[in-house]
Amino acid sequence: MKQYLIPFFVSMVPLIELRGAIPIAQGMGLPILPSYIVCIIGNMIPVPFIYLFARRVLEWGSDKPMIGKFFTFCLEKGRKGGKKLTEKAGRGTFVALLLFVGIPLPGTGAWTGTLAASILDMDFKSTIVAVMLGVLLAGVIMMTASVVGFSLI
Repeated sequence: MKQYLIPFFVSMVPLIELRGAIPIAQGMGLPILPSYIVCIIGNMIPVPFIYLFARRVLEWGSDKPMIGKFFTFCLEKGRKGGKKLTEKAGRGTFVALLLFVGIPLPGTGAWTGTLAASILDMDFKSTIVAVMLGVLLAGVIMMTASVVGFSLI
């Protein structure tokens, strides 16, 4: 059980998330299905907190001396993600959010997607469902890529 703690906690880290945790789990030789489930759970735990509190905390801290630049960076990342979602999807923001989170590219994970949804004032339930489906999709893609990659090595 202890060996699953590393991928579990890595999947909670912003920008690394599931996309880094699954290859780590495969590199550690953990079984596919349990490591997939652990990484999904770890990636989803912060999502409701991000939706409910992140924007408020980031706005509060954006003008503070020590943390202002980082908080402003995070707000801008969320705004840009939200702008991309609305430009590409218009009214289909649910599917756009799902794909934004689900296609494993740098900066498009659950953290950024949830923050973007919060900034766009998407409703809580739709955000959680879209992000969850996106995380599941990203997990399948990353697990497939990791299994193939490590089998070639």
